[in-house]
This record gives sequence, structure tokens and C-alpha cells, in this order.
Amino acid sequence: MNFSELGLSPKVLEAVTASGYTTPTPIQAEAIPRVLERRDVLGIAQTGTGKTAAFTLPMITLLEQGRARARMPRTLILEPTRELAAQVEESFVKYGSGQKLDVALLIGGVSFGDQDIKITRGVDVLIATPGRLLDHFERGKLLLTGIEILVIDEADRMLDMGFIPDIERICKMVPFTRQTLFFSATMPPEIQRITDTFLHNPARIEIARQSTTAETITQYLVASSHHAAEKRETLRRLMRDATDVKNGIIFCNRKSDVQIVFKSLTKHGFSVAALHGDMDQRARTLALEAFRNGTTQYLVASDVAARGLDIPDVSHVFNYDAPHHSEDYVHRIGRTGRAGRLGTAYTLITSADDKSLAGIESLIKKSIPWLGPTLAEAVFEPAPRAERSSRTHRSDRTSSRRTPRADGEAKPQGDRLPRAAKTERKVEASRPEQREPQPQPAMQNKKPQHSPRHRRDDDGPTPVGFGDQMPGFLTRGMKAKA
Repeated sequence: MNFSELGLSPKVLEAVTASGYTTPTPIQAEAIPRVLERRDVLGIAQTGTGKTAAFTLPMITLLEQGRARARMPRTLILEPTRELAAQVEESFVKYGSGQKLDVALLIGGVSFGDQDIKITRGVDVLIATPGRLLDHFERGKLLLTGIEILVIDEADRMLDMGFIPDIERICKMVPFTRQTLFFSATMPPEIQRITDTFLHNPARIEIARQSTTAETITQYLVASSHHAAEKRETLRRLMRDATDVKNGIIFCNRKSDVQIVFKSLTKHGFSVAALHGDMDQRARTLALEAFRNGTTQYLVASDVAARGLDIPDVSHVFNYDAPHHSEDYVHRIGRTGRAGRLGTAYTLITSADDKSLAGIESLIKKSIPWLGPTLAEAVFEPAPRAERSSRTHRSDRTSSRRTPRADGEAKPQGDRLPRAAKTERKVEASRPEQREPQPQPAMQNKKPQHSPRHRRDDDGPTPVGFGDQMPGFLTRGMKAKA
């Protein structure tokens, strides 16, 4: 089968041929005719199977007729991340080159004003992340009553990122008669509930077995110490020993770890860029573009890079952290081994990853082999001293100064004084010179009296009252009210 048999318009076929594609992928061959029939579609396929073109190509064909109105887009595509939304926009630009389609992108990190100008002019295709879309809607800048086609892409990722309440709200804001295209790599119960609620007799297209990994990817587990410095040393050793490395993505669970691993690899001479959700949009775009064009060999990223990014030739994936959600493992290693190419994926496993590993192997229905000794057999050596962070040095120095004595008091080091002694010295230095205290006669059967208003060590001057300097307003008489 080729694209000419799917019912696409001549202009779209021309753009597809110009892009160098002749044979559709399985999900494209199944989904495109159903979309052109105006049916709801539920597409389940692993990442890298061509889902984006499966809905962009028929949408361009359907949008050849009609005209957009101000503030009322004709179609709406929801994406979980800015990068994926920008990639879908690129697909419309590429395949709709011969069309007069107006496309707008609503994502965070970009000026509201520029986006409002595009919406006001009228757009055929609106591509947005849920949060920014609702921001425009609540400002009164956007109407969703003219939506003809609603696309929800990477729905399971939307679930992971907490967007499901927003998705439900948006689905209730668009017309009931719209056509809905729903794509996801996995179908957890919450996603199944959404499809049952908002899709009407959908054509279910399931290309690959749910939650499977591509057969072109060679997977390994690597035993690692749970100590951060030793774990980074294991990662660097693994990256140096890996064969046929063209480029690679290193995935971390936390954004803070992305920065730490990025700085560590940079310090040790690796060509690397960082990508995570706390970076501004310009920095994220530059990092991703540098990795795509080969300027940098490695990309350290959070799960923001795990899905949908169009990087067709990634040779290796390194999971610095085992993902908390088993489905994320499928998407991470799916960055390699795309379009029939071979790929390799390594996952570092520590003693704290037992549950994560069990969940991953249960999901993909197979055991992942170990590269080298298993976690139970491995013997870990301390990381080089140079890898220890300055924070560790500071904490070591602090703890050495505060070594507890047997009686529980802190032992001062060298000429250092305890904090209480320092305070006394400062107080004494700030006091004026005082006379030597005169001996007081002994008092029989009388306890010393202390003013309850002052501390015993209050050496300040005694407050002086008004005395003879009585203010005049206090002596002034007052008239009694009748």
C-alpha cells in the first residue's frame, strides 16, 4: 500500500512525495481512511510509529474547504509538552506547504500578545498545551464553539502530568458534534474512562501490543551504587565503554539531577546539553536543536524528552534513574531504534530500584539481561576524590569541627571558641569601661531583690522619669462631658 490509496488530496500527496515518503506506517494506513470518513478514532501505538502524520495528513485534506473566523479556530490539537506541540506545528508547515492554512501555537514561555494577534486573525489549526489554552480562554480571547476536529495526543502522558481535569474541561467546552481523534501509547484505566466518556463509537486501531518495546532495541541493566558520586562514575564509565555511539540521551527522574549530571559530564569532557521543564523556552529550543544537528553528542533530560520528539537517529539511551512509572521506560528507550534502526538502551539499577525494575519487566513481558554482574554480585568501589562535591567538603569540615565530646558538649578546634564564649566577648567589648565592683556588706536574713522587669545581666542605664520636666499637656485641665 502507498499513500495514494488512502484518499488524501492531490496537494497533500504532493507534499508527502516531496518529503520523501512513499509507504505509510501501519497506524497511518489504518487511521487516515477512518479520519477522512469523519469517524472518531482511538489509536494505540508505541512511540515512533508515525502517529503525528496519521492525524495531520487527513486533517489538512479536510481543511482544504472552509474558512477560519476570528477567535474561533476550526481544529484543536492538545499536546502535553511544548516540544511536542512545536513538532506538530512543523508537520503542518511541511505537509501543508501548498495550502493556505493558518496555524497558531499556544504554549508557555512565549508572549501572550503575539499569540492573541494570531488568534484574532483567525486560525484553521490551533495547537496548544492545556494550561496555556485555558489561560487564553479565561481571558476571553478565544472561542471554542467552532471546533470541528479535536485531537488529544499522548493521552497517557497527559495523565502522568496531571492534565486530565483540564482535558475533561476542554472536552465539555467544544461542540458535541465535533470529531475526536485520541492517541495514546498505553491505556491505563483513567484513560479508558476518558475515551468511554468523550468518544462516540470510535474506530479502535491498535498497531502494537500494548506497552511493548521495539524489537530493534537491545536492552541492558547495569548495577550501580546508590551513592550519587559513585553512580555518576558508573554512568561515565558506561558511556566510555559503549560501542558505536553516535549520540545518546541520558534520562533522569528529577530536574535537579539533570543539572548535576550535566555539570559532571561537562567537567569530564563530554559534549553534552541539558533539557528539563524549568528551563525557559528559548534555552530548551537551543539545547534540542544542538542535539539534533550534532553540535552536542549527548542530551541530559527529564521525561520532557521521552515522548514525541522528532530525533530520528538516536543510537543510545542511558537511564541514569530507573523511571518511577513503568510506562515511561517504554517511551524513554523508544527514542532509539526508530524507523527500523538498531538502538541500545542501558538502565542503571541501585538497591532502591527493586519495585521499579519489577514493574518494568512485568509491563514489557520479558526480563532484561544484566551487563556485567547483577546487583547482588556487584562490588562497588568508592568514586574518585575529585568527584566529591564542594557541598560534601563543607559538610565534612563542619562535622569535624563539631565532633561531640563524651560529656555531650562540642569540643572547640584550635583557637575557636564556642558560640556562647564569642557572644560574651562581643558584649564585653561593646560595654564602656567600668569601675571595679566594691565589696558589699553582708546582709543577714535578707534575700537579694531583682526587678522583674529587667534581666540580671542588664547593665544598661536606669530609665529616667519625667521628674521636674513634666510636659505641659499633662497639667492641662479637661472639661467633663455633660
